[in-house]
Amino acid sequence: MSDKIFVFGSNLAGYHGAGAARFARFYHGAVMGVGEGRTGNAYAIPTKEKDFRISRPLVDIFGSILAFIVYAYEHYDEQFLVTRVGCGLAGYTDEQIGPMFKDAPENCELPKEWEKYR
Repeated sequence: MSDKIFVFGSNLAGYHGAGAARFARFYHGAVMGVGEGRTGNAYAIPTKEKDFRISRPLVDIFGSILAFIVYAYEHYDEQFLVTRVGCGLAGYTDEQIGPMFKDAPENCELPKEWEKYR
């Protein structure tokens, strides 16, 4: 397990059954039922509704990303490994999600596809 906090896309039900969420559950201690915020050595950003077949609107995802960014600033002594949140099962593109992380602090390691948005 990494010392970095694994930041992944989740669903509001906190069912971590596939993709990065499943990885977070098995390798970073993400707790089933926690769909947003710190969970184990991970941080969940919900990109899907409680009915995980439905993606959340971008404006709602952006609100959750902003909450994460505030958390990262408040926990500047910790390191965060941000995955391509929303660009897998939720179906959004790097161009839609990446710019939402433009104000992420330096303790956030962003995917290489998103570094250009900093």
